[in-house]
Amino acid sequence: MNVYLDTSVILRVLFRDPHALPEWGRWSQASASALWEIETRRTIDRARLEGALDDVLVASAHDQVNLLRQHILTVHVTDTILERAGDAFPTVIGTLDAIHLATAIHLRNHMTLDCFLTHDRQLGTAAKAMGFTVDGVNIER
Repeated sequence: MNVYLDTSVILRVLFRDPHALPEWGRWSQASASALWEIETRRTIDRARLEGALDDVLVASAHDQVNLLRQHILTVHVTDTILERAGDAFPTVIGTLDAIHLATAIHLRNHMTLDCFLTHDRQLGTAAKAMGFTVDGVNIER
């Protein structure tokens, strides 16, 4: 199974959130926008500055990011992806989430993507509206 990972899924695993995706790692290929590493490192730094992580936990978190980098197919943000992210979507979506979704659309045009994984309801709704199978968030009403 090939999946697209939104950063929210990575962060829940990294921070050992009890609501992390139970299917974590049960795929043949995981892909993500290059944004995942920036967003993850910024979140680690924010947690450090807020006192939620001490130096040992910060070092461990960065080690985990480095390990994840070896296992995630990271897709660089190209002009084509940025152009698509700037186009209209059928639902409300923020800028960084639009880049994630445009990256997944780009990937889907070049390979099979079986699932879009996110814990972000707004992004999940937009991905579903674009025809993706979504897991990690309940978007049904």
